[in-house]
Amino acid sequence: MNQPKGKDQDEFKTAVIMTVLWVAGLTLVIIFAALLAGLWLDKILNSSPWLTIVFILISIPVTLFLTIRVVRSSTARIQPDIKKEIDQEEPHRGDYS
Repeated sequence: MNQPKGKDQDEFKTAVIMTVLWVAGLTLVIIFAALLAGLWLDKILNSSPWLTIVFILISIPVTLFLTIRVVRSSTARIQPDIKKEIDQEEPHRGDYS
């Protein structure tokens, strides 16, 4: 993994940590929402535990999809900064054709 050097390294680490925290929080919220909705509907419809199981199973692909979106979005924001730094470190040396 190419990591920026110097003062930008702190910004890079902060971006990675914030992405991890965002994904963890999002995962917990989705799973707990599915659990509570399933328990509530099971109580109302007297269908325990089937709706809770269904909601938890549905929350798994939803969580994976949203996790991938968040990580891709965060990576897209981090990558241009890394590319700029790499371009600055390696000057263009001409065309070898």
